[in-house]
Amino acid sequence: MYKILALDLDGTLTNSKKEITPHTLDVLIKVQQKGIRLVLASGRPTPGVMPLAEQLHLKEYGGYVFAFNGGLIIDCATGEPIYQKVLDTSVYKHLYEVGNTQDFKILSYLDDCIACEDIENEYVRYAAQLNKMKLKKLNSFLDEINFPEPKCLIVGNEEKLAVLEQELVRYYEGKMSIYRSEPFFLEILPLGIDKANRLEYLLNYLGLKKEELMVCGDGYNDLSMIEFAGLGIAMSNAQDVVKEAADYITLSNEEDGVAAAVKKFIKL
Repeated sequence: MYKILALDLDGTLTNSKKEITPHTLDVLIKVQQKGIRLVLASGRPTPGVMPLAEQLHLKEYGGYVFAFNGGLIIDCATGEPIYQKVLDTSVYKHLYEVGNTQDFKILSYLDDCIACEDIENEYVRYAAQLNKMKLKKLNSFLDEINFPEPKCLIVGNEEKLAVLEQELVRYYEGKMSIYRSEPFFLEILPLGIDKANRLEYLLNYLGLKKEELMVCGDGYNDLSMIEFAGLGIAMSNAQDVVKEAADYITLSNEEDGVAAAVKKFIKL
C-alpha cells in the first residue's frame, strides 16, 4: 500500500499551460482523502510551487513541498521548513565566470523574483514564465547575489550546456550537486541535494519505507527518485533515460498521465 506520492511539476503534474487539469486535481484530492500524502518535488523556487500546493489543499491534507529539488522542504500543514541547505557564497565568482558568457546566463532569486543581468534572454524569460515569477534585472550579479542561496541556475543552448555540465561536475566533484532539470537548465545545488536523497530524508522523518513511495516524473532531475522509489513512474513525454529507469510508463502530461497512473496503482 502506497502511503506517499511524490510528483514532479513541469512536464508531469502540469500540462503545457502549466496548469493542473480538473480531472487530475479531482483524482489527487481523492488520493489525499484516503490518507496518502502528496509531495510536490520540483526544481522551482518556493513561489513557483506554493500556488499549486494551495490548489491541491496540501495544508489541509498534510502534504509537503520540495523547492529547489529538495534544498528546501516545507511542511504545508505548518508552513514551516523541516529542512534547508544553501550554497557556499565562495563558489559564486567561478560560477559567474563560466555561467555569464555569450553562450550562457546565470540566474538566482531575489525578493521573490528571478534575478539576472540579462532579463531579455529567451531561457531566462522562460524560467520566469515557468515559475510565474517576475524578473529582476541585476546591475552586478556578484554584488547583489552575495548571500547563501539554495540554488543557482545556468541556462543556455542544450548542446553547449551539456558540455558545461560535464566540466562543472568534474570541477565540483564531492563539493556540489550539478545536473540538468531541462535540456537548457543546469541546476547548481549544495552537495547531496537531489530528489531521491531528500525523499529518503522525508521518509525517515515520517517513519515510512521506500516501498511505500510512488513517484511520477519526466525530466533528468527526476531520474534519481524514479530509481529510488518503490514504484517509479515515467510520463510518456519523459526523457528516454527516465523511461528506461521507470517501473511503468503512463500517459503524457497532456493526457492526465498522473491521474491515469494513480488510478491504476491506488484504489480510490
